[in-house]
Amino acid sequence: MRGLPGRIWPKSLQGQMLLAVALALLLAQGFSALLIYRAQAERREAALIGTAAFRLLAATGARPFTPHHMPGGGPGAMPGMGPEFRRFPVERVATSPLRPEDDRVERAEEALREVLAEQERTPADLIVLRRPISEDGPALRRTRLGERLGFGRHRPAIRDVLVAAMQPDKGGDWIVTRVLIPPGERSVIISLIGQTLLIYGLLVGAIALILRRISRPLAALTARVGRFAETRDPADPLEPEGPEDLRRLIEAHNAMEGRIAAMLDEKDVMLGAIGHDLKTPLAALRVRIESVEDETERRRMAQTIEDIATSLDDILSLARVGRPTDPVEPTELSALVASVVNEYEDMGDPVSFAEAGRMVLPIRATWLRRALRNLVSNALRYGKVARVTLERGPSGASVRVEDDGPGIAEAEIAQMMEPFTRGEASRNRDTGGAGLGLALARAIAEQHGGTLVLANRRDQAGTVAGLDAALTLPLT
Repeated sequence: MRGLPGRIWPKSLQGQMLLAVALALLLAQGFSALLIYRAQAERREAALIGTAAFRLLAATGARPFTPHHMPGGGPGAMPGMGPEFRRFPVERVATSPLRPEDDRVERAEEALREVLAEQERTPADLIVLRRPISEDGPALRRTRLGERLGFGRHRPAIRDVLVAAMQPDKGGDWIVTRVLIPPGERSVIISLIGQTLLIYGLLVGAIALILRRISRPLAALTARVGRFAETRDPADPLEPEGPEDLRRLIEAHNAMEGRIAAMLDEKDVMLGAIGHDLKTPLAALRVRIESVEDETERRRMAQTIEDIATSLDDILSLARVGRPTDPVEPTELSALVASVVNEYEDMGDPVSFAEAGRMVLPIRATWLRRALRNLVSNALRYGKVARVTLERGPSGASVRVEDDGPGIAEAEIAQMMEPFTRGEASRNRDTGGAGLGLALARAIAEQHGGTLVLANRRDQAGTVAGLDAALTLPLT
């Protein structure tokens, strides 16, 4: 199945099962049709040979017989052959009926010889050939059968005739009989096609109903898992349906989803308590340091408290990014990026923004604004400048932040977006912070169904000239 092109082989379970059954039925019916066709051809050939033998023996004065080769227990008992076919006359001619253009049917000759041998007849010579009825017209016109068939006035339904000739004695006359070959191939093919269509209709229809009963709850469960993975918000339990195995799977998923939701709620409560319990003493410390007389020491203590509060805020934000409380709203992305850039320009930072066209996307503006601030701050901290661009691409809207810093080693780019990973080892916020900015920006991008990609920007000589951070969001 792997060899089938992706456009032919369906992706759904129902489609794959139906196609597999259809292919299996096609192979089985093809093999069965071949066997039936061969059996029908052998049956018809045996009936033709039996009829020819009966007439030849009757012409020589032998007693009537019922050959075992002939289906139906009698000569000429074939479908589509009426009484007029069995009354075809026997001729005596002085010369062999074999013409130069005729092809002898050797297998039929052997079968006819065996039938004659069973009746104790051993002719001096024996010929069996198949000839188009149009080439055997003169013989037919001399008979009443030819008149019944309307030969000569229009083309008859019978197209071929089996000519059997026997020379009882060496140098004697030839006894010639003709057996019309009924058009059996078409009826067999039509019967096989009808049988195949009936089997396809019954079997494929029944399998389609069973697969629908299986695939419908699977599709509902898949949609439920995808929604929960995106929102982490449990809804009403999914109603178990389908076969017993699927019912147990849905029940297990409902239980697992409930436990995960309870754990997430517990985590949110715990983080809220941690934030409250830590920010309260931090606020008290801000008040107390005002009594410190040393200006330098007071400023250092205030900076330390600010660093702790900022790190705590980043940690809480990273932990809550998967379950945002603000709704997704259509937002003009170019205006949002410009507002973030203006904040830094107002503070005198070297940040520039290339104006872009209007793009309205469904986003959480507060979270995305924070991700952009983290990227711009990271660029200013390590690259001294930040150049922000916004462009529409095939994969979505991309916000790019470039700097002129030293870049990141290729082997460490993926690691730099992990929490608490920094470009240098110190914990000084002036040189790197707590290592949560890129991790939080990536989590916010993924929360919107987008990506954050870091890449070194190189000059014409191939030297690293800075870092390029591309935050891409889907357009819908």
